[in-house]
Amino acid sequence: MKAVRIPKPHEIILEEVEQPVISNANEVLVKIKRVGICGSDMHIYHGTNPLATYPRVVGHEVAGEVVSVGEAVTNLKPGDHVVVEPIRYCGKCYACRQGRPNVCKELSVFGVHEDGGMREFVVLPEKQLHRVDPSLDWDEVVLAEPYTIGAQATWRGNVQEGDTVFIQGAGPIGICALKMAKLAGATVMISDLKEERLAFAKENGADFIIHAGSEEVEAKVMEYTNGEGANVVVDAVCLPFTFELGPKVASVAGTVVVLGFDERPSQISQLPITKKELAIVGSRLQTNQFKKVVQLLNEKKLQHNGLVTHKFALNDVKEAFKYVEENPDTVRKALIVFE
Repeated sequence: MKAVRIPKPHEIILEEVEQPVISNANEVLVKIKRVGICGSDMHIYHGTNPLATYPRVVGHEVAGEVVSVGEAVTNLKPGDHVVVEPIRYCGKCYACRQGRPNVCKELSVFGVHEDGGMREFVVLPEKQLHRVDPSLDWDEVVLAEPYTIGAQATWRGNVQEGDTVFIQGAGPIGICALKMAKLAGATVMISDLKEERLAFAKENGADFIIHAGSEEVEAKVMEYTNGEGANVVVDAVCLPFTFELGPKVASVAGTVVVLGFDERPSQISQLPITKKELAIVGSRLQTNQFKKVVQLLNEKKLQHNGLVTHKFALNDVKEAFKYVEENPDTVRKALIVFE
């Protein structure tokens, strides 16, 4: 079978490898149908993902069809359509005992710490696979994983009906957070430097858009919230200056949700955090969000509505990565199609 491997930064190969087989009773053999190219895949390609190891088969946004199942598998059968939950965890450490396996001390992420889904077949434990409605298009269901990132951000921010949410960044993750916040019943503001991204955010439910290059973001957030500030701020840009902006535009008793891995220091005053009694929380991967997202997909309450902009055949994967790299302003989500 064919697999996409990044042996080292700035190098990508399409190689022939042996097809995996079921070796444990709880495992499932899946034929891959779609894999999304994520920003973290590009970071692995560029050598800028601090958590990845090489060589690596990338791909953690994965949808496929069950081919066969181990004898202990009870909830899946051949022909089922599934999406992949890309984390493995110990179940015993403090994080796992607290119901936060996404930050398990022995966390292993499919496509980052271990070989992922950008190959024709994979074998995974049943618990990492979630069945989806087979009538749904593969282009829709492959977005389950990025939707869980948005769902995690809104969960960490405790977004409630009637809240005001400010999202920094209208890229794919910002749009996923926007969709989840709107489904929760929030009023959502979103900022970006690109008119096209802001227009797309408006099409997908944003109540207010802010052009961060030509408008004063802090002033606009205060204007749109009648001086209160945003109850929840989600930083999907993840630069030092956007992190610094969060506490400034958050309301009293608000929450700032941080998704970034930038190691550069930020300068944040203690005063707004204490005075407003803010919560500043990290949001990594997802915690038990797949069930919710799959239900929303099955009910067609989550639809990509233009989020998928480009599709490439598996044999054209090198061209796909090059295109995504060279056209960041036109690519929202690119998919590798396995047919």
